[in-house]
Amino acid sequence: YFPYPLYILISMKHREQNRSAMGCDPLVSTQRSKLQQRRAKLNQQINRELRLRSGAENLYRASSNQKVKETVALELSFVNSNLQLLKEELEELNSSMNVYQTESETVSVPMIPLGLKETKEIDMTVPLQDFISEHYSEDASLYLNEIRDFMELRQAMRTPSRNEAGQELLKEYYNQLYFLDQRFFSPHRSLGIHFHWYDSLTGVPSVQRALAFEKGSVLFNIGALYTQIGARQDRLTLTGIQNAIDAFQRAAGAFLYLQENFSHAPSLDMSSPALSMLVRLMVAQVQECVCEKVILNMQNNDLNVLLQAAQEAARVSDVYSLVLQAMSVPLLKDYVPFSWISMVQVKTHHFRALAHYYTAVALCDSMSDEDEDEGGEIKALIQVHTRRPEKLNLHDPEDMRRLGKAHLRKAIIRHEEALRLHGVCKMLRKMDILQEVLSHAHACSLEKYSEIDQEDDFCEVAEAPEIQSHTQQKPDITTPDFSGVRVTDIFHRLGPLSVFAARNRWVRRHACLVRGEAGLGLTLRGDSPVLVAGVLPGGCAAEAGLREGDYIVAVNGADCRWAEHAEVVHALKSSTERGLETEKCQKCTTRNRRGPERWTRTQPGRHRPDWTRSAHIPQQIAKSINKLRKFNFLSCLM
Repeated sequence: YFPYPLYILISMKHREQNRSAMGCDPLVSTQRSKLQQRRAKLNQQINRELRLRSGAENLYRASSNQKVKETVALELSFVNSNLQLLKEELEELNSSMNVYQTESETVSVPMIPLGLKETKEIDMTVPLQDFISEHYSEDASLYLNEIRDFMELRQAMRTPSRNEAGQELLKEYYNQLYFLDQRFFSPHRSLGIHFHWYDSLTGVPSVQRALAFEKGSVLFNIGALYTQIGARQDRLTLTGIQNAIDAFQRAAGAFLYLQENFSHAPSLDMSSPALSMLVRLMVAQVQECVCEKVILNMQNNDLNVLLQAAQEAARVSDVYSLVLQAMSVPLLKDYVPFSWISMVQVKTHHFRALAHYYTAVALCDSMSDEDEDEGGEIKALIQVHTRRPEKLNLHDPEDMRRLGKAHLRKAIIRHEEALRLHGVCKMLRKMDILQEVLSHAHACSLEKYSEIDQEDDFCEVAEAPEIQSHTQQKPDITTPDFSGVRVTDIFHRLGPLSVFAARNRWVRRHACLVRGEAGLGLTLRGDSPVLVAGVLPGGCAAEAGLREGDYIVAVNGADCRWAEHAEVVHALKSSTERGLETEKCQKCTTRNRRGPERWTRTQPGRHRPDWTRSAHIPQQIAKSINKLRKFNFLSCLM
């Protein structure tokens, strides 16, 4: 018999978490930050106009007074006009590709980047505190630091920097959403948190309570940020080209991952047709970088290199044609910015012109004088075409000149069409670099044509076949790797996730134990936290109210939720000299009816998950869960 009590409490010492998450300062007066600020203001104005229009339409339908209807109809016309102007201004901002291009003084064809989805700031303090108090029976005021850390992380991820640090910030927040989902999003109640996100291109707001919407929007921004990183690379160097290829492949992987794991998206930019179009656009930009790498390595008009460049350029033209088809589907026809469509059309004609130009140079300037190589070169020239040139003998230098002239004629026509399309689009006309690239390529074709043209050439005009598209490096879509960014659960102090999660409900009870001659009369099992595996009938533990299935999470005020089995046993043995008083934590098991998360209600009888909870579990989290499932046993009948 020991006169002093032993305390087993369900409490935990406060743990300070040293973590800093920094995003870009949206108030810094840089060109990109000004663009982001203007986008945010336009999104808010569009949201206000949409609410006004919705209210006016409801009033028009509800009213039977003709004068009121006429007044409301007039107001609706003004609201629709303002809304159209705001959307056009937002489209112009989204079409500002110059902001995201490389800052070096290089001349290369601009890429098409995406702006980030905007979101509202959310105060999660009250909902999370209420859940901690009601579900975990904890003092919620002790977790204010954790709630503040999570909100600061969300605030920082709204403005990530355009580099790997920005990507790590977005991925860190994405991984933290997994913990938040497991800790607080119960299948039996709603937190009442609404996630507001704006469409990347139109600015139309969407509001959802499902955490899956938050995950999908962050994943979209991961892909969008990769497009901005790829667009800013200096593609006149091999390193810059390779970095751009890697960035666009990762962007394609993020959009493809989003498309495969989400459906029924509330915003059009995350719909399946839009994501499919974005994947094709990223693949096309990867193919464009591959072509630029071949052209950059070109030396001394080597025949094989020229023909390879021609086929790579033809491949780029083909993939941009597929992008144009994806942009022309009914759902996206009026959604995709006109500047994007114009840019894709310009690139389709520009790279097709380059394919004909490099073929013409190969025909006119790159033939070897050695007879032993002539057969192989002629074969290569024939194979580069989609069909064999008609009425032309490529062993005859004059016929080769005529075929090269025909290719140059096609190249000039394509260049002129690219320049015409460039002049039609207002946004493209503001891009001086694009104008310079197109004009230079057109001038090179004209110069080469005048060089081989002969005044006394009265031969029949030859017809140049199209160039067979082919690539030496196919795009490799890279799936997002979230395991590379290791994070620690911000709400770690709540206990091991395998036990202290939203799917489990907890009840706190007090019990006072006095050690008898037979000991404490209980059996412990497992680690983190230690489970009461058995209680001896008639023992002091049973008399105190301890039951099988209770968890010991603190001993004499010392936290042991994360303690190993031997540590808890040692703490109990070392404290039994003073007696025992307990406060136990008992789990109330309920059937989990929570299925895959949805954004919108599907048709009756259909079960189409929008985001499965098992779609992504970080590797380090899975390892920790498996570790918690390994139990060891030790009897403590003291």
